[in-house]
Amino acid sequence: MTPLAMLERLVAFNTESHRSNLELIAFVEAWLTQLGVASVHIPDATGEKAALFASIGPAQDGGVLLSGHTDVVPVAGQAWTSDPWRLRVADGRAYGRGAVDMKGFVAIVLALVPEMLAARLATPIHILLSYDEEVSCLGVVDAVGRMGVDLPRPGVAIVGEPTGMDVVTAHKSVVSLTTRITGKEGHSSQPAHGANAVMAAAELIHWLARRQEQFATAGDPTGLFDPPCSTLQVGAIHGGTARNIIARDCSFLWEFRGLPGHSHRDVMDELAAFAETDVLPRMRLGAPEASIDTICDVAVPHLAPKPGSAAEQLALRLAGRNHTTTVSFATEAGHFQNGGVATVVCGPGSIDQAHQADEFITLAELENGTAFVRRLVQALGV
Repeated sequence: MTPLAMLERLVAFNTESHRSNLELIAFVEAWLTQLGVASVHIPDATGEKAALFASIGPAQDGGVLLSGHTDVVPVAGQAWTSDPWRLRVADGRAYGRGAVDMKGFVAIVLALVPEMLAARLATPIHILLSYDEEVSCLGVVDAVGRMGVDLPRPGVAIVGEPTGMDVVTAHKSVVSLTTRITGKEGHSSQPAHGANAVMAAAELIHWLARRQEQFATAGDPTGLFDPPCSTLQVGAIHGGTARNIIARDCSFLWEFRGLPGHSHRDVMDELAAFAETDVLPRMRLGAPEASIDTICDVAVPHLAPKPGSAAEQLALRLAGRNHTTTVSFATEAGHFQNGGVATVVCGPGSIDQAHQADEFITLAELENGTAFVRRLVQALGV
């Protein structure tokens, strides 16, 4: 099966992150079994989703892991000009949900398994397909935890997110947080008899905005990232009942995107200290039970640059590049790095085409990715 034909099969599976990916995983398992390749099914806690791990070549640690996620973002509300679940090829492009992010890379890897087998690899190539990358990046965690236990531990991981085949050695963390404020209801004409959670939320959000200004002033000492600083932003707020009722409850959703080495826990602690010393004392004058709590919903670790790593050297050689780069989006790569595997991000296509109507990968980009994996097979063959 060619990479394009494999991509057509993969796009046909609706694997939006809120849906199961098991039909796609079953298809891949059957494809690998047909080729004589065993695979390990790694279900999530619900049993409704699963990751898949397979190895080609010697059954040993080391080698190269090729990793891609199977889930895609929703199509609802987007003005597609063709069926997003049916690959359409026109004008040198292949259109479909997930075509570039990132079923294109996955299709290349799966289509080239017969060539991996024929090469009689001296060093193994491992394949990991994950789930939930688009919502949490947690779909690889169980597999990473098993590497070196009952799964081989790769020496190098290449995460095939769309980078135009540039070799990415660093990205920021991304952390999703929720802050909940509980005050006390009352008549708006008697503010001292209650505690207004919405107004308290405004103070906390203003603090975050000032902290963002401080991040911008501090900048990025490495000069690697754009924007050149850690960032904070509040994306949604919900609270109150009516304009003449003191708001008892309010919550807001915010995120932190941190430079490597800058922890979201520092920001959480600083916000909690501000709440405890400045906001809550005034709220508790009218409502001793008032509270402010922040929880971390999802934390995707950063990918830290490791100049000269085995992953960097290999990917640069395979991609024909002489320099590395960084990206502003987060990936699963930090989980592999934290698991002790040298990791880079490098894959076909452009992130500019992802997450939108008429998502596409060019046929030229698909061929570039295919050539990259073929060079890897040749490099590891006998």
